[in-house]
Amino acid sequence: MGDWSTPISSLGEEVMARLCELLDNAGRGWRKLAEMAGVEKRFKCSTEELEMCSLKVLEPHGSPTQCLLQLLAERDCTLKYLLGCLERMGHTQACQVLSSAVQDMIRITVQPESQAVMEGVRVSLTCWATGPPGLAYQWFCGKQEVPGATSPELVIDTAAPPGQAEWYICRVNCGAAFAFSRWAHVQVEKSSSPSSASSYCPTMVGLQILRQPRPCHLAEGDTLVLECRAIGNPPPQYQWFRNRRPVEGAQAPQLQVKLVTTAERGSYSCRVFNLFHEVWSREVDVEIGPRLFASGGSWQEGDRGSLEHGGPGQLYATDKVALLIGNMHYLHHKQLKAPMVDVHALSALLRQLDFKVVSLLDLCKAEMQMAVNEFLLLLDKGVYGAAAPARVAPAAWAGGLGGFVLVGSCGVAKQEAGTIRLRDVACSPRLLTGLLYYAGHGYENFGNSFMVPIDAPSAYTSAHCLCVQRVLQSMQQRRTGLNIFLLDMCRKRNLNDDIIPQVGALQVTANIVFGYATCADAEAYELSQGELSNGIFVTFLKRWLLEDEKITVLLDKVAEDMGTLEITRGRQALELRSNLSERRALTDPIRPPGQDESSARNLQWAKAHVLPESRHLRFDCGVTVQLGFAAEFSNIMIIYTRVVATPGDIAKCEAKLTDIPEELDVDLKCTNKESPEEVGSPLAPAWSLGCPSSCLYSRLCGLQKLRQELAFTICLQYRYRGMDDFVEERRTVSVGKPLIAKLNLRLAASPSPPSSPLSASPPGSWGAAGGSWVNTPEENLSPEVPGSHAL
Repeated sequence: MGDWSTPISSLGEEVMARLCELLDNAGRGWRKLAEMAGVEKRFKCSTEELEMCSLKVLEPHGSPTQCLLQLLAERDCTLKYLLGCLERMGHTQACQVLSSAVQDMIRITVQPESQAVMEGVRVSLTCWATGPPGLAYQWFCGKQEVPGATSPELVIDTAAPPGQAEWYICRVNCGAAFAFSRWAHVQVEKSSSPSSASSYCPTMVGLQILRQPRPCHLAEGDTLVLECRAIGNPPPQYQWFRNRRPVEGAQAPQLQVKLVTTAERGSYSCRVFNLFHEVWSREVDVEIGPRLFASGGSWQEGDRGSLEHGGPGQLYATDKVALLIGNMHYLHHKQLKAPMVDVHALSALLRQLDFKVVSLLDLCKAEMQMAVNEFLLLLDKGVYGAAAPARVAPAAWAGGLGGFVLVGSCGVAKQEAGTIRLRDVACSPRLLTGLLYYAGHGYENFGNSFMVPIDAPSAYTSAHCLCVQRVLQSMQQRRTGLNIFLLDMCRKRNLNDDIIPQVGALQVTANIVFGYATCADAEAYELSQGELSNGIFVTFLKRWLLEDEKITVLLDKVAEDMGTLEITRGRQALELRSNLSERRALTDPIRPPGQDESSARNLQWAKAHVLPESRHLRFDCGVTVQLGFAAEFSNIMIIYTRVVATPGDIAKCEAKLTDIPEELDVDLKCTNKESPEEVGSPLAPAWSLGCPSSCLYSRLCGLQKLRQELAFTICLQYRYRGMDDFVEERRTVSVGKPLIAKLNLRLAASPSPPSSPLSASPPGSWGAAGGSWVNTPEENLSPEVPGSHAL
């Protein structure tokens, strides 16, 4: 089986020529491929690049497809992504050509490992590969061939002088095709024992540490790497300690902690031990200071004041962040479909605009309020001090210039990045961008809008909901530079609620934009056309979201498009309110200030959006199982298991996920499925593209409900050859609190002012009879309106 993760630059000339022959046409050809690949921003080709490809037809041997594939190769496009694009195009011939080529590729399955050994000890390096029949091996020491080393295993006699380091690499070839393994570094150390020649016996000498950890000084957001290497017989084991206390899960020679905060500072040491001996590494200090920021979704360091100046009047954002919530599965009210699709579509588009996006589905009131409270903490001016806002990791919140909130009953929202003039970046504290999007049931009473959590009772009032105006007021109190709320929800009166909340007057800031998916006392609609249909608002919004237009101009265009839809004319129309005084757009470039303070609180929010790392579990029977993770939303995670190694005496085996915590929203009928589409997610094709094949998939929802670390069991069932009965082994796995679970949104919200909730499918055929439009009014609000009726 070939390696689909390799870049497309690894394709041979013959395969490339065949693909060019199939795609150099105006139908399902290279232009369609460019369109499919451009769904991911880094693979999107500009108009000039497409024109350059098209001009290749004027050259004697020119090929637009080859030019396009070269552009994609320069951007590290993988064969898996290319295959996914071809499959979505429906080009079966091209898919077959690519699949056959990958099957014939040489893939290194076992890489040689670097080693540190004592003088006189024999070293074995191993390299295994898969591919077409007739693979040949050749080992090299540096650039020189090792005579006779033509097998997968290389045995080295370390009679070299002490301290001499050698680098080894293996070439695997089949005919003209070849692949190189990674380099292996063999370091020979002089033994302190007088009898350390060929008769060297590690059990007589005990354990010996060859590489000691080193002290370091890091900034918040950096990656901490400490290493301790030892030799001994039996092989040594490791346990890292911080401040004389063991670090959970740190039982490898290398300790790595991503996105460190001040909580990780301290004195570190490593205990090295085996069955007979124990030895400690030296203790080293790790200092961590707040001096990093992240821009555009990636961590960077230093002063950004030297960036080139934009054109006259160009406005900038210090950062862009978005909080997207979609409520669908209500306990006492009509179920919705569009919020999941809308949130997913907006999340993808906003990330293309360099927004840091958090997307959450199906939250109760306490979880919604807690999520908003966490968001407001990041906007607080005290977080950033007198300088500029702190930055967070790609999927997390960060301070910025402007902010807007999207709220919707059916669906989607849009965000805008506020901007600030370059001269203000260095001195003004009003640099924050806050984006809030909500999709779900909602209502409006006396000019105040309310978002309805999934646990709201049948006759809910404002006491059971979150008030949008209070969220906006809280954001203003934190001196947010731009507040944009896009509310895609119904605005009918709630006849059960006669209370007028005392919200208080908003400040006069000229930084507020409200975009309502429908007018006052009207309803919002979604299209009942299968699982992957957007709401009306988002359907038109996503057409304009990436345009470089002032946010109010952009929303005006959305309103004009919505007015062309005959079936909702007179029933739903976008309403825009704004006091914006500058030309601020979602496309405004990010320009962080020259000096930035990053806080542990911001970085903790960033950590809350990191997936557990993939791992391999080896069972007693010799079977190795890969455990992997993917994120569908910030509170929905996919876990997949795959058997990657099986002893020859085992005929059949399967690894299943069991004992999942009951507090999570998991349908056991949708666990351990052989295809992503079977796990109960309509969005499976979107996230499964990067997952390996031959897996069992399980979908875990409601991660914000976790009280403890996520622990589950991998149940391995296997059968030996010649036997009918299956044998079972179990392994308990703990992956900590993944994604949003670390923020403990399940806890009751603090008594602070109530807040509001916290990310593309192609539009349907308008006016056609292919689908039916279904109204989704807020139940129990207007007795004369039925719960649902066809328009």
